[in-house]
Amino acid sequence: MKAVVSTRPPVALTIAGSDSGGGAGIQADLKTFHAFGVFGTSAVTAVTVQNTVGVTGVQMIDPDVVAAQIHSVMQDLAPTACKSGMLADAPIIHAVADALSDCRIERYVLDPVMVAASGDPLLDPDAVDSLRTELVPLAALVTPNLDEASILTGLQVASETDMRRAAEHLVNAGSRAVLIKGGHLEADEIVDVLYDGTEWLEWRATKLPVGNAHGTGCTLSAAIAAGLALGYPVNEAVDRGLAYTRRAIATAPGLGAGSTPLNHWVET
Repeated sequence: MKAVVSTRPPVALTIAGSDSGGGAGIQADLKTFHAFGVFGTSAVTAVTVQNTVGVTGVQMIDPDVVAAQIHSVMQDLAPTACKSGMLADAPIIHAVADALSDCRIERYVLDPVMVAASGDPLLDPDAVDSLRTELVPLAALVTPNLDEASILTGLQVASETDMRRAAEHLVNAGSRAVLIKGGHLEADEIVDVLYDGTEWLEWRATKLPVGNAHGTGCTLSAAIAAGLALGYPVNEAVDRGLAYTRRAIATAPGLGAGSTPLNHWVET
């Protein structure tokens, strides 16, 4: 039998926390990378004791170990894109910022994870300034929801006008592009706004009757990072990522007693 020789897939890196329930964090990111045909690698920042109902424990990883994971992956597998999710505290943020700068990763998606879907905090409040000053300037794209955009900018973000103001603020803070996610708007329609310092793009969709889905932000940022690893420009990577995440929400399997995980097997 003739051997099947596969072509080398693109490689992406996720820097995030482990979700023992499998719906968010490293687990969701790797599933999403795989769905897009991208080889996933990881640097674990924290281990959470978590299921669909909530987070009952967190063990943060030593910052030097986090940085060592990033360097090890970069030296051997050379991912062409990466994303970060849960970073937990300022020392880990500093270690990640130094490692990304050393490795010169340009296609970096920053998902500023601060609170779990259950409402449990995932970022030390004292670390917000480090996130803003050390990681935002390194990002090709920042993907905050309304609450995260408010915390990062110090502005009230509760309307489409507010979203545009926050996007401009974060581009001025150094990010090359910003996607403000409008899933929490008080409306029947979801609006997501992308700004790259020059051009505005919008995506509008009716809210899905799924309830509180778990891991949507992780899945979206991982899907965008996968698109960047595949060579798509930011706007197309965002478009594909939003479409994939919406399908994953619409077909969520309803597992667990709390916030349902998504269906990461849907078509990309």
